[in-house]
Amino acid sequence: MHDLPLGFGMALAQHEDAMQVFSNLPHAQQRNLIQQASQVRSKQEMQELVESITP
Repeated sequence: MHDLPLGFGMALAQHEDAMQVFSNLPHAQQRNLIQQASQVRSKQEMQELVESITP
């Protein structure tokens, strides 16, 4: 797997449902989310990104 941005990994670790969904996503979708996470510039944006993973 690609290296997760630190903030993304930490945010996923705090949101078990999102971590579960992320780990079950196809590789291409995981890559897309990792790319989005690398563009995030605030804790709030990262939390919103992680929360958007779960339905």
